[in-house]
Amino acid sequence: MANSTNSFDRRANHLLRLLQLCGGCVPLHSLQCQVSNSVIQTLLDKELVKVQNTGRGFLLEIAEDF
Repeated sequence: MANSTNSFDRRANHLLRLLQLCGGCVPLHSLQCQVSNSVIQTLLDKELVKVQNTGRGFLLEIAEDF
């Protein structure tokens, strides 16, 4: 079970680093093939990221407090 948790944490940290490298936000549709919805939802629940509706799609961005 510890390996599963460590793997999940690694994927969440990878997503946060990716967001930082991309200037703090990335289109949500571009991540759905690469990152599981549960990783995204966990980061949303922890308020580390937020979703913004641009009118042309959704952006996943780093929360300002992070």
